Amino acid sequence: MRADAGGPAFGAAMIVGGMAVIGFTDNFVRVIAEDAGLWQFHLFRSAMTLPLFGLAALGIGMALRPRRFRLVAVRSAVNAAAMLLYFGSLPMMPIAQVGAALFTAPIWVLLFAAAFFRRRIGPRRMLAVGLGFAGVLVMLRPDPANLSPVTLMPVAAGALYGLSNLLTREWCADEPVGALLAGFFGAMGIAGALALGLIALAPPPAAWVEAAPFLTAGWAPPTGRFLFWTFVQAAGSLVAVGLISKGYQSGETSFLAVFEYFFLVSVTFWAWLIWGDRLDAPSAAGIALIVAAGLVIAGSRRPAQAAAAAGWKRP
Repeated sequence: MRADAGGPAFGAAMIVGGMAVIGFTDNFVRVIAEDAGLWQFHLFRSAMTLPLFGLAALGIGMALRPRRFRLVAVRSAVNAAAMLLYFGSLPMMPIAQVGAALFTAPIWVLLFAAAFFRRRIGPRRMLAVGLGFAGVLVMLRPDPANLSPVTLMPVAAGALYGLSNLLTREWCADEPVGALLAGFFGAMGIAGALALGLIALAPPPAAWVEAAPFLTAGWAPPTGRFLFWTFVQAAGSLVAVGLISKGYQSGETSFLAVFEYFFLVSVTFWAWLIWGDRLDAPSAAGIALIVAAGLVIAGSRRPAQAAAAAGWKRP
Protein backbone atom coordinates (compact mmCIF):
# COMPACT_ATOMS: atom_id res chain seq x y z
CA MET A 1 0.00 0.00 0.00
CA ARG A 2 1.12 3.53 -0.63
CA ALA A 3 2.53 5.47 2.26
CA ASP A 4 2.18 8.89 0.64
CA ALA A 5 -1.59 9.30 0.41
CA GLY A 6 -2.01 11.82 3.19
CA GLY A 7 0.34 10.81 5.98
CA PRO A 8 -0.17 8.93 9.25
CA ALA A 9 -2.40 11.59 10.85
CA PHE A 10 -4.74 11.48 7.86
CA GLY A 11 -4.69 7.66 7.92
CA ALA A 12 -5.53 7.60 11.62
CA ALA A 13 -8.42 10.02 11.05
CA MET A 14 -9.80 7.82 8.25
CA ILE A 15 -9.69 4.69 10.41
CA VAL A 16 -11.25 6.45 13.39
CA GLY A 17 -13.98 7.72 11.06
CA GLY A 18 -14.65 4.23 9.73
CA MET A 19 -14.89 2.81 13.23
CA ALA A 20 -17.24 5.62 14.28
CA VAL A 21 -19.58 4.72 11.39
CA ILE A 22 -19.57 1.01 12.27
CA GLY A 23 -20.07 1.73 15.96
CA PHE A 24 -23.16 3.79 15.11
CA THR A 25 -24.79 1.45 12.59
CA ASP A 26 -24.21 -1.72 14.61
CA ASN A 27 -26.20 -0.26 17.51
CA PHE A 28 -29.36 -0.42 15.40
CA VAL A 29 -29.23 -4.16 14.83
CA ARG A 30 -31.44 -4.45 17.92
CA VAL A 31 -34.05 -2.34 16.08
CA ILE A 32 -33.80 -4.58 13.03
CA ALA A 33 -34.22 -7.60 15.32
CA GLU A 34 -37.67 -6.36 16.36
CA ASP A 35 -38.95 -6.69 12.78
CA ALA A 36 -36.98 -9.58 11.24
CA GLY A 37 -34.44 -12.30 11.95
CA LEU A 38 -30.72 -12.55 11.40
CA TRP A 39 -30.98 -14.46 8.11
CA GLN A 40 -33.48 -12.12 6.47
CA PHE A 41 -31.38 -9.16 7.59
CA HIS A 42 -28.27 -10.50 5.89
CA LEU A 43 -30.10 -11.57 2.75
CA PHE A 44 -31.48 -8.04 2.32
CA ARG A 45 -28.22 -6.40 3.40
CA SER A 46 -26.24 -8.28 0.76
CA ALA A 47 -28.94 -7.62 -1.85
CA MET A 48 -28.55 -3.90 -1.14
CA THR A 49 -24.77 -3.85 -0.73
CA LEU A 50 -23.67 -5.85 -3.78
CA PRO A 51 -25.24 -3.55 -6.41
CA LEU A 52 -23.89 -0.46 -4.64
CA PHE A 53 -20.47 -2.04 -4.37
CA GLY A 54 -20.56 -3.20 -7.99
CA LEU A 55 -21.34 0.31 -9.22
CA ALA A 56 -18.59 1.81 -7.05
CA ALA A 57 -16.08 -0.80 -8.24
CA LEU A 58 -17.03 -0.14 -11.86
CA GLY A 59 -16.58 3.58 -11.35
CA ILE A 60 -13.06 3.31 -9.92
CA GLY A 61 -11.93 0.33 -11.98
CA MET A 62 -11.63 -2.09 -9.04
CA ALA A 63 -11.06 -5.73 -9.98
CA LEU A 64 -13.74 -8.16 -8.75
CA ARG A 65 -12.58 -11.47 -10.25
CA PRO A 66 -10.66 -13.70 -7.79
CA ARG A 67 -7.43 -15.36 -8.90
CA ARG A 68 -8.12 -18.57 -6.93
CA PHE A 69 -11.86 -18.98 -6.56
CA ARG A 70 -11.82 -21.91 -4.10
CA LEU A 71 -9.47 -20.25 -1.63
CA VAL A 72 -11.44 -17.00 -1.75
CA ALA A 73 -14.66 -18.99 -1.27
CA VAL A 74 -13.31 -20.71 1.87
CA ARG A 75 -12.03 -17.43 3.27
CA SER A 76 -15.40 -15.77 2.52
CA ALA A 77 -17.31 -18.58 4.24
CA VAL A 78 -15.17 -18.35 7.40
CA ASN A 79 -15.45 -14.55 7.46
CA ALA A 80 -19.20 -14.72 6.93
CA ALA A 81 -19.61 -17.26 9.75
CA ALA A 82 -17.72 -14.90 12.08
CA MET A 83 -19.96 -11.97 11.21
CA LEU A 84 -23.15 -14.04 11.49
CA LEU A 85 -22.16 -14.97 15.05
CA TYR A 86 -21.24 -11.35 15.79
CA PHE A 87 -24.50 -9.89 14.49
CA GLY A 88 -26.47 -12.74 16.03
CA SER A 89 -25.06 -11.82 19.44
CA LEU A 90 -25.92 -8.12 19.27
CA PRO A 91 -29.61 -8.26 20.28
CA MET A 92 -28.85 -10.68 23.15
CA MET A 93 -25.80 -9.12 24.84
CA PRO A 94 -24.43 -5.63 25.53
CA ILE A 95 -22.86 -4.43 22.28
CA ALA A 96 -19.62 -3.32 23.97
CA GLN A 97 -19.08 -6.87 25.26
CA VAL A 98 -19.81 -8.39 21.85
CA GLY A 99 -17.43 -5.96 20.14
CA ALA A 100 -14.67 -6.59 22.66
CA ALA A 101 -15.01 -10.36 22.22
CA LEU A 102 -14.66 -9.89 18.45
CA PHE A 103 -11.43 -8.01 19.12
CA THR A 104 -9.87 -11.18 20.47
CA ALA A 105 -9.19 -11.94 16.78
CA PRO A 106 -5.45 -11.02 16.98
CA ILE A 107 -5.05 -13.53 19.81
CA TRP A 108 -6.69 -16.28 17.76
CA VAL A 109 -4.45 -15.41 14.81
CA LEU A 110 -1.41 -16.24 16.95
CA LEU A 111 -2.88 -19.53 18.15
CA PHE A 112 -4.08 -20.65 14.72
CA ALA A 113 -0.78 -19.63 13.11
CA ALA A 114 1.07 -21.81 15.62
CA ALA A 115 -1.38 -24.73 15.27
CA PHE A 116 -1.86 -24.77 11.48
CA PHE A 117 1.23 -23.08 10.04
CA ARG A 118 3.82 -23.95 12.73
CA ARG A 119 4.60 -20.33 13.53
CA ARG A 120 6.50 -19.60 16.74
CA ILE A 121 4.81 -17.68 19.57
CA GLY A 122 7.36 -15.82 21.68
CA PRO A 123 7.05 -14.98 25.39
CA ARG A 124 5.70 -11.48 24.72
CA ARG A 125 2.92 -12.80 22.54
CA MET A 126 2.12 -15.55 25.03
CA LEU A 127 1.65 -12.77 27.59
CA ALA A 128 -0.75 -11.10 25.15
CA VAL A 129 -2.72 -14.35 24.78
CA GLY A 130 -3.02 -14.61 28.56
CA LEU A 131 -4.09 -10.97 28.89
CA GLY A 132 -6.69 -11.33 26.18
CA PHE A 133 -8.34 -14.44 27.55
CA ALA A 134 -8.27 -13.02 31.07
CA GLY A 135 -10.10 -10.02 29.64
CA VAL A 136 -12.76 -12.27 28.09
CA LEU A 137 -13.31 -14.09 31.38
CA VAL A 138 -13.53 -10.84 33.36
CA MET A 139 -15.87 -9.26 30.85
CA LEU A 140 -18.25 -12.17 30.21
CA ARG A 141 -18.02 -13.70 33.70
CA PRO A 142 -19.28 -17.10 32.50
CA ASP A 143 -21.08 -19.20 35.08
CA PRO A 144 -20.19 -22.89 34.53
CA ALA A 145 -23.56 -23.88 35.96
CA ASN A 146 -25.46 -21.75 33.43
CA LEU A 147 -23.07 -21.68 30.49
CA SER A 148 -24.95 -21.44 27.20
CA PRO A 149 -23.96 -21.26 23.54
CA VAL A 150 -25.16 -17.63 23.49
CA THR A 151 -22.44 -16.69 25.98
CA LEU A 152 -19.75 -18.17 23.76
CA MET A 153 -21.06 -16.82 20.45
CA PRO A 154 -19.06 -13.55 20.39
CA VAL A 155 -15.87 -15.37 21.42
CA ALA A 156 -16.46 -17.88 18.60
CA ALA A 157 -16.96 -14.89 16.29
CA GLY A 158 -13.57 -13.55 17.35
CA ALA A 159 -11.95 -16.94 16.74
CA LEU A 160 -13.45 -17.29 13.26
CA TYR A 161 -12.63 -13.69 12.40
CA GLY A 162 -9.04 -14.28 13.46
CA LEU A 163 -8.96 -17.40 11.28
CA SER A 164 -10.31 -15.43 8.33
CA ASN A 165 -7.58 -12.80 8.84
CA LEU A 166 -4.98 -15.57 8.85
CA LEU A 167 -6.42 -17.13 5.68
CA THR A 168 -6.38 -13.69 4.08
CA ARG A 169 -2.65 -13.46 4.73
CA GLU A 170 -1.70 -17.06 3.95
CA TRP A 171 -4.02 -17.82 1.02
CA CYS A 172 -5.36 -14.54 -0.37
CA ALA A 173 -2.56 -11.98 0.04
CA ASP A 174 -2.42 -11.29 -3.70
CA GLU A 175 -6.18 -11.42 -4.33
CA PRO A 176 -7.93 -8.18 -5.40
CA VAL A 177 -9.57 -6.43 -2.45
CA GLY A 178 -12.75 -6.12 -4.50
CA ALA A 179 -12.90 -9.90 -4.94
CA LEU A 180 -12.58 -10.45 -1.19
CA LEU A 181 -15.33 -7.93 -0.39
CA ALA A 182 -17.66 -9.28 -3.08
CA GLY A 183 -17.01 -12.83 -1.84
CA PHE A 184 -17.84 -11.83 1.73
CA PHE A 185 -21.11 -10.09 0.92
CA GLY A 186 -22.06 -12.89 -1.47
CA ALA A 187 -21.42 -15.53 1.22
CA MET A 188 -23.55 -13.60 3.72
CA GLY A 189 -26.44 -13.37 1.26
CA ILE A 190 -26.23 -17.06 0.35
CA ALA A 191 -26.15 -18.04 4.04
CA GLY A 192 -29.23 -15.91 4.67
CA ALA A 193 -31.18 -17.45 1.79
CA LEU A 194 -30.23 -21.03 2.70
CA ALA A 195 -31.06 -20.55 6.39
CA LEU A 196 -34.45 -19.02 5.59
CA GLY A 197 -35.23 -21.99 3.36
CA LEU A 198 -34.16 -24.46 6.03
CA ILE A 199 -36.25 -22.75 8.71
CA ALA A 200 -39.28 -22.82 6.40
CA LEU A 201 -38.82 -26.55 5.75
CA ALA A 202 -37.90 -27.54 9.31
CA PRO A 203 -38.98 -24.96 11.91
CA PRO A 204 -36.70 -24.96 14.98
CA PRO A 205 -37.95 -26.27 18.34
CA ALA A 206 -39.88 -23.86 20.54
CA ALA A 207 -37.10 -23.91 23.16
CA TRP A 208 -34.60 -22.66 20.57
CA VAL A 209 -36.96 -19.91 19.44
CA GLU A 210 -37.48 -18.77 23.03
CA ALA A 211 -33.74 -18.76 23.79
CA ALA A 212 -32.61 -17.03 20.57
CA PRO A 213 -35.50 -15.52 18.58
CA PHE A 214 -33.25 -13.41 16.32
CA LEU A 215 -31.24 -16.46 15.28
CA THR A 216 -34.23 -18.74 14.67
CA ALA A 217 -36.70 -16.35 13.02
CA GLY A 218 -37.89 -17.21 9.54
CA TRP A 219 -39.26 -14.96 6.82
CA ALA A 220 -41.33 -11.95 7.90
CA PRO A 221 -42.95 -9.30 5.69
CA PRO A 222 -40.33 -6.51 5.54
CA THR A 223 -41.40 -3.33 7.29
CA GLY A 224 -40.35 0.17 6.31
CA ARG A 225 -38.25 0.40 9.46
CA PHE A 226 -36.47 -2.85 8.67
CA LEU A 227 -35.70 -1.75 5.11
CA PHE A 228 -34.46 1.66 6.24
CA TRP A 229 -32.05 0.41 8.92
CA THR A 230 -30.85 -2.46 6.75
CA PHE A 231 -30.00 0.06 4.03
CA VAL A 232 -28.22 2.21 6.62
CA GLN A 233 -26.19 -0.87 7.57
CA ALA A 234 -25.38 -1.63 3.93
CA ALA A 235 -24.38 1.93 3.06
CA GLY A 236 -22.51 2.37 6.34
CA SER A 237 -20.49 -0.77 5.68
CA LEU A 238 -19.35 0.51 2.31
CA VAL A 239 -18.48 3.95 3.69
CA ALA A 240 -16.56 2.43 6.61
CA VAL A 241 -14.61 0.01 4.43
CA GLY A 242 -13.72 2.87 2.09
CA LEU A 243 -12.48 5.04 4.95
CA ILE A 244 -10.46 2.21 6.51
CA SER A 245 -8.91 1.20 3.20
CA LYS A 246 -7.98 4.81 2.47
CA GLY A 247 -6.48 5.07 5.92
CA TYR A 248 -4.23 2.08 5.41
CA GLN A 249 -2.90 3.63 2.22
CA SER A 250 -1.64 6.60 4.23
CA GLY A 251 0.93 5.22 6.65
CA GLU A 252 2.56 2.28 8.38
CA THR A 253 0.07 -0.48 9.11
CA SER A 254 1.48 -1.40 12.53
CA PHE A 255 0.95 2.20 13.66
CA LEU A 256 -2.50 2.61 12.12
CA ALA A 257 -3.88 -0.75 13.36
CA VAL A 258 -3.92 0.62 16.91
CA PHE A 259 -6.62 3.12 15.92
CA GLU A 260 -9.03 0.32 15.07
CA TYR A 261 -9.64 -0.04 18.79
CA PHE A 262 -11.57 3.22 18.54
CA PHE A 263 -14.45 0.92 17.55
CA LEU A 264 -14.86 -0.03 21.21
CA VAL A 265 -15.03 3.64 22.20
CA SER A 266 -17.47 4.37 19.38
CA VAL A 267 -19.82 1.45 19.97
CA THR A 268 -19.87 2.10 23.74
CA PHE A 269 -20.53 5.82 23.26
CA TRP A 270 -23.40 5.27 20.83
CA ALA A 271 -24.91 2.54 23.05
CA TRP A 272 -24.90 5.00 25.96
CA LEU A 273 -26.23 7.93 23.90
CA ILE A 274 -28.96 6.01 22.05
CA TRP A 275 -29.99 3.31 24.53
CA GLY A 276 -28.63 4.48 27.88
CA ASP A 277 -26.38 1.41 28.19
CA ARG A 278 -23.53 1.76 30.67
CA LEU A 279 -20.47 -0.39 31.22
CA ASP A 280 -20.00 -1.84 34.68
CA ALA A 281 -16.53 -2.02 36.21
CA PRO A 282 -15.78 -5.69 35.32
CA SER A 283 -16.81 -5.15 31.70
CA ALA A 284 -14.62 -2.05 31.43
CA ALA A 285 -11.69 -3.93 32.99
CA GLY A 286 -12.15 -6.86 30.62
CA ILE A 287 -12.24 -4.59 27.58
CA ALA A 288 -9.08 -2.84 28.81
CA LEU A 289 -7.27 -6.19 29.08
CA ILE A 290 -8.34 -7.19 25.55
CA VAL A 291 -7.16 -3.84 24.16
CA ALA A 292 -3.86 -4.22 26.02
CA ALA A 293 -3.39 -7.69 24.50
CA GLY A 294 -4.03 -6.32 21.01
CA LEU A 295 -1.56 -3.48 21.51
CA VAL A 296 1.12 -5.92 22.73
CA ILE A 297 0.59 -8.06 19.63
CA ALA A 298 0.64 -5.05 17.28
CA GLY A 299 3.79 -3.71 18.92
CA SER A 300 5.63 -7.02 18.77
CA ARG A 301 5.22 -7.65 15.04
CA ARG A 302 6.79 -6.28 11.91
CA PRO A 303 4.44 -3.99 9.94
CA ALA A 304 3.27 -6.61 7.45
CA GLN A 305 2.60 -9.15 10.21
CA ALA A 306 0.78 -6.62 12.35
CA ALA A 307 -1.51 -5.86 9.44
CA ALA A 308 -2.72 -9.43 9.21
CA ALA A 309 -2.92 -10.05 12.95
CA ALA A 310 -4.49 -6.81 14.12
CA GLY A 311 -6.20 -5.59 10.96
CA TRP A 312 -9.97 -5.22 11.34
CA LYS A 313 -11.33 -4.42 7.91
CA ARG A 314 -14.79 -5.81 8.63
CA PRO A 315 -17.34 -5.11 5.90
